[in-house]
Amino acid sequence: MSANDATDVTELYQEFGDERLPPGQRETSAFPVLSKSGTPQWDPETWEFTVTGAVEEELSFSWEEFRELPAVTQRQDFHCVTGWSKFDCAFTGVPFPTIAERAGVRDDAVHVMFSALDDYTTDLPLEDCLRDEVLFTWSYDGEELPADHGGPLRVVTPHKYAYKGAKWVDGIEFLTEPEPGYWERRGYSETANPWNEERYS
Repeated sequence: MSANDATDVTELYQEFGDERLPPGQRETSAFPVLSKSGTPQWDPETWEFTVTGAVEEELSFSWEEFRELPAVTQRQDFHCVTGWSKFDCAFTGVPFPTIAERAGVRDDAVHVMFSALDDYTTDLPLEDCLRDEVLFTWSYDGEELPADHGGPLRVVTPHKYAYKGAKWVDGIEFLTEPEPGYWERRGYSETANPWNEERYS
């Protein structure tokens, strides 16, 4: 599916607030690059995506196998905690519920920890992940996702600030108790709702 055929999910803001642009944000046409450190290297021959924790079946995908999973293209908005938002981003990837369904999430799972190639982690309540708009994406506006934006694979969370969407993601763990991720341990909000300006704990 091309970027022109994307499913538009930009109206999801109506669940959370009155305005598409969250308070304290400014719209930009640029796509700034922010990360905790440099861009990690990866090898498509050895790359692995794992699904572990409170699931019926732990999973592992090679890059080729992951790219063969059912994918969608969505037009989403992207909100950075530093105060900028980019509208109408076309992302192609695998919805979180597709992965969860294949693994069989146990009833005692309440939280999800995302891990990444640069040792970044971030967490979300399970209910915030089980949305079709939460994508493991490898394509942005019809092109391969650039490495500095999280390629080969990143998470996008249009209902949260973008630090909840791990760049260079390589695994998820379903947790039976909440655990804070990298920025959450450093004072950033666990909930990260842009329309409530939940930037910091």
